[in-house]
Amino acid sequence: MRLENIVMQSRDPQATGLFWSAALGLVDNGPDTPDDYEGRLWFGEDAWLDICIERATEPPPADWRLHLDLHGGGQQDEVVQRLTGLGATRVDIGQGDVPWVVLADPDGNAFCVMEERTAYRDTGPIAALPLDSADPARDAELYSALTGWVRAEGVGPVTLRHPSLRGPLLELCPEPVPKTRQNRTHLDVRPTQDGPDHQGLVELALSLGATVSTDDWAQGHPWTVMRDPSGNEFCILSDLQD
Repeated sequence: MRLENIVMQSRDPQATGLFWSAALGLVDNGPDTPDDYEGRLWFGEDAWLDICIERATEPPPADWRLHLDLHGGGQQDEVVQRLTGLGATRVDIGQGDVPWVVLADPDGNAFCVMEERTAYRDTGPIAALPLDSADPARDAELYSALTGWVRAEGVGPVTLRHPSLRGPLLELCPEPVPKTRQNRTHLDVRPTQDGPDHQGLVELALSLGATVSTDDWAQGHPWTVMRDPSGNEFCILSDLQD
């Protein structure tokens, strides 16, 4: 199994995808449907994540439960300038005086450009994926089991990372408030031939406290839409075909 996709929603996936492609240096994958965008971020010889932008006529309001923290480091100001030149805008969510910069992509998906942090060494352009959690240690057990990612040094209470210890950190962070609506960004997990199949991953997730979504929008797909114990949506994709 592997963590395969970071999925965002957008009214115009192609325009939003072009922004993220330029922002992160993605390799265009060519999605299954012409309305969507998919680009691949490589952070090792066999290590990658796909950034997927899906069309939604009315995306959920922008939220922070899962978002991208981009690597700024010593070039933070230059990175912010480059991203605003690509179409990002500064946004104020009440963050106050913080060392990172809060931006939004052209369709309102919020993200941060981070200052220098030791934990962000060898991450590439995405430093971290902070995910709000009611119980970070509990939810980290679920995501580690589903993705094969391992505990690593990080900024959040519990941090997971690809076994190569390269690429972004998945940071499980204490939620400021309980989840009340659909997240605008979610993660997809893919079964692989050296691990459990699709149904096996679903059963593993259920055994660790996840639930299958019963919402109408979550039905009728070749993947299974689930929620972690804190309510965050994620998907278990179909089995790889030979």
